Amino acid sequence: MTSASGPVLQRSSALTRFVLAPNPGPMSLEGTNSYVLRAPGNPGAVVVDPGPLDEAHLQALAAAGPVELVLVTHRHADHTAGAARLHQVTGAPVRAADTAHCHGGGVPLKDGQVIHAGGLEVRVVATPGHTSDSVCFHLPGDGPHGSVLSGDTILGRGTTMLDYPDGTLGDYLASLDKLEALGPSAVLPAHGPTLPSLADVARAYRSHRLERLEQVRAALASLGPEASAGDVADVVYADVDPSVRRAAETSVSAQLHYLRGDAGQQQARGATPGETVG
Repeated sequence: MTSASGPVLQRSSALTRFVLAPNPGPMSLEGTNSYVLRAPGNPGAVVVDPGPLDEAHLQALAAAGPVELVLVTHRHADHTAGAARLHQVTGAPVRAADTAHCHGGGVPLKDGQVIHAGGLEVRVVATPGHTSDSVCFHLPGDGPHGSVLSGDTILGRGTTMLDYPDGTLGDYLASLDKLEALGPSAVLPAHGPTLPSLADVARAYRSHRLERLEQVRAALASLGPEASAGDVADVVYADVDPSVRRAAETSVSAQLHYLRGDAGQQQARGATPGETVG
């Protein structure tokens, strides 16, 4: 959201606010939600996902500070392009799972790590699948059930793409299991509105993946087992808008990789895979 005076800081939960970046689009929805985290009365703040390299947006984040730490959920440019500049403006180190997106001496993030910054406890949850370096940030003290900043692993509207071959379906399903286990936490996505009950959303996402995977199986039965991702997408995503056609083909590629890999071989032998498929 912007006003005549520039970007506006909006409340998203008890301990978080966000600035909506000016980068709307088919994949980014209204734009990137760049979050500012701070405990009441604490002087410093944490920024999650600085967003695009837009000076007015980054200055609004800096003004919400002082910023003591910048965190990144994953490598895509609509989350990271402004990170180095925000470090220049604030002096705050930038931390991400991928060292390529760490700046100012920021140490790479690790699964299960607990970060104390902004007067808060921030828990790092590795959630590969959308990309291999995707992480979520769990704030257990944010409201009655806590909150999870979900990046693109879970969106506020619709479902996310799997950026195959970097992101895989097997990883994504395991990540949904991990997120479901966090219970009814509020969902603070990088795109779209906030959502209640992470567990409910994770189950809905898994059901969607199951449905899509069955559609891919049916398409392969009709087209032949060696059908291309494009051919399968023509069947499974026949009504998709051209603006997200590439994303649809990429997700189909991830599903084909899953079916033609260990999970598919186990099912062909009549075995039950260890993880639910989607």
